Amino acid sequence: MSTNTVIRSLHDLGAAAWFGGNLMGAVGLNGASKVVSNPTERLKTASAGWGKWAPLNAAAIGAHLVGGAGLLWANKDRLAVQQGVGASTVAKLALTAAALGTTAWSGALGAKIAQAADAPAESAVTPSAATPEDVAKAQKQQKVLQWVTPALVGSVLVLNAQQGELQKPEEVKQGILAKLAKR
Repeated sequence: MSTNTVIRSLHDLGAAAWFGGNLMGAVGLNGASKVVSNPTERLKTASAGWGKWAPLNAAAIGAHLVGGAGLLWANKDRLAVQQGVGASTVAKLALTAAALGTTAWSGALGAKIAQAADAPAESAVTPSAATPEDVAKAQKQQKVLQWVTPALVGSVLVLNAQQGELQKPEEVKQGILAKLAKR
């Protein structure tokens, strides 16, 4: 019997880094930007940190996607014959697609904020009265997205745990029998 340790590890470690990095950025990096004493250094400081994280985040997402594709391929027979696996996989794919979208949107907003790095702000995601209007708009959107992306990726991780439970022998047997009973 073959195992899928490498692809499962890529999938799981990629998602974990994607989730953890974004959550740490929202709490730690964006939160810490408030304590930078010079208001015109707050955006620059947070943007520099996010810029350092971006390549690793991209690698984590890539690892997750490669691992996910490998798992789909390795489990294609179970997808076809075990009740519950298909619906869970579709939900996981939809959440992953949504997280990719919010990550890309957040990256675009981050780039806009980084271009105005010398603008005054209360924090990385909170404008001040002196923040230019277009930057303030980007910050307000980013303030929401900083929580949406980890929530989506966290949901992917929960579904991953649920799919692990579906691989238990008794679950496989029950799922196959349930699917056969529907035919």
